[in-house]
Amino acid sequence: MEETLYESRVFTTAGGFTSGIEGPACDSEGNVYAVNYERRHTIGRVTPEGEAAVFIELPDGSVGNGIRFNRAGDMFIADYTKHNILKVDMKTLELSVFAHEPAMNQPNDIAIAGDDTIFASDPNWGKSTGNLWRIGTDGTVKLLEGGMGTTNGIEVSPDNRTLYVNETVQRRVWAYDLSDDGEIANKRLLIEFPDYGMDGMRCDSEGNLYITRHGKGTVAKVSPAGELLLEVRLHGTNCTNLTFGGLDGRTCYVTLADHGNIECFRTDKPGREWTMMHVRP
Repeated sequence: MEETLYESRVFTTAGGFTSGIEGPACDSEGNVYAVNYERRHTIGRVTPEGEAAVFIELPDGSVGNGIRFNRAGDMFIADYTKHNILKVDMKTLELSVFAHEPAMNQPNDIAIAGDDTIFASDPNWGKSTGNLWRIGTDGTVKLLEGGMGTTNGIEVSPDNRTLYVNETVQRRVWAYDLSDDGEIANKRLLIEFPDYGMDGMRCDSEGNLYITRHGKGTVAKVSPAGELLLEVRLHGTNCTNLTFGGLDGRTCYVTLADHGNIECFRTDKPGREWTMMHVRP
C-alpha cells in the first residue's frame, strides 16, 4: 500500500502545551521535545506513540524557545528571557548555561552545524529588527550580522555550506555561504512571500527547506534554488516550528500555538538533522 505523504494529522492532545509551544527537536530514540508543556518554564517530552509529560523544569525565570541536539546527543535550548543558550546532559539531566550574551534581544531559534557550532536568530519584535549570532563549541558568542529584519527561523544545509535565516515581518528568507570556520558571506534572497509571516525552519537530507507559515497554517517546502515546491495544510493556523524524526527520519512534527499541540505528516526524505544525529562523530 502506497504511503500518504504531506497530509497532516493531530499527534498530541490540544491544549497539552501552552500557546508558547515552540522549538521541537527529536532525539535518537524518536522522542519529540518542545517547550512549555502544561506551563511555562518546562520542556515536554512526547514518545513516538504520542504520550506527553514534563521532561525538565527550567531554572527560575528561564523560558525556552528553540531546541536542538548535537552529535553527542546533548540538548541545547534558547533561553530567551535570560539571554542564554542552555545545555542539558541527557544522561544525567544536568542543566548548565552553555553561553550567555547580554547584548542579545533574545536568542530565539537555533541551528547546529555538522561540527556542533550553533547559530542563533535574535529578533527585536517591537522594532521589527534582528541580529544573527554564532556560538562556538566552547560557548564563545560572536555577532555575525546586526540590523537585519525580524530574524526568526534558522537552519544549516546538509553539506554545511549554506546558512538560512528568515525574517518574519519582512517575509524574506536569506541564504549565506558558510565557511568551515563559521563565517558568512554572499548574502542573497532565497525566497520572499507576499503574505503571512514565517517562523521555524528545517532542511531535509536533500537540502529542501521546510518553513512554518505562521498565520496561514501551512508548511512550505522550498528547494535550495528558492522554488516553492508545495505547501502542507495543517489543522491549526499558528504554526511555530518543526522538526524531523520517527524511525526513518521522515516524520515531520509541527508545533501549533493556537491549538497548543503537535501535528505530524510524512515526507519523502529524512530530515537533515535526523541524518546528522545518526552518523556518530
